[in-house]
Amino acid sequence: MTQLIAHQGDITRYPSDVIVNAANSSLLGGGGVDGAIHRAAGPELLAECRTLGGANTGEAKMTDAYGITSAKKIVHAVGPVYSGALTDADLLAACYRNSLDLATGYTSIAFPAISTGVYGYPIAEASAVAVRTIRAWLEAHPESPLEAVTLIAFSDADFAVLSEAIA
Repeated sequence: MTQLIAHQGDITRYPSDVIVNAANSSLLGGGGVDGAIHRAAGPELLAECRTLGGANTGEAKMTDAYGITSAKKIVHAVGPVYSGALTDADLLAACYRNSLDLATGYTSIAFPAISTGVYGYPIAEASAVAVRTIRAWLEAHPESPLEAVTLIAFSDADFAVLSEAIA
């Protein structure tokens, strides 16, 4: 049975087969977790991302992890800019589903709180979407070798919200 856990820390140092990047549509780096992942992975990540042609909101694409030695792969998921529309939750859920689909064959995946930084998605709402989507995906894929799905929070406040959503 796959464990769904919350962890507080730096996703670039978290030991997981796959880590997810809260990317922008260019996939070429930015602020927040996106910038941290690009800095930690090094210039090879940017070079590979340049070959991917960007991604639409809700989509995800996979690269090698390069300088992030605690992971094998990075999934770059483009979350929605929060508007309060019903489609926001659908697009955010698609990020989680598409990331999990790409991680097929791996035993662990770690997600940041996608869209909750500069994209403005309220952390409690985003956490509920993440947990609901991950649980539904795991239920629909009982053959998945995933042993752990981790939601990574950088701040104390976000960790508390993520922990509550999982509980």
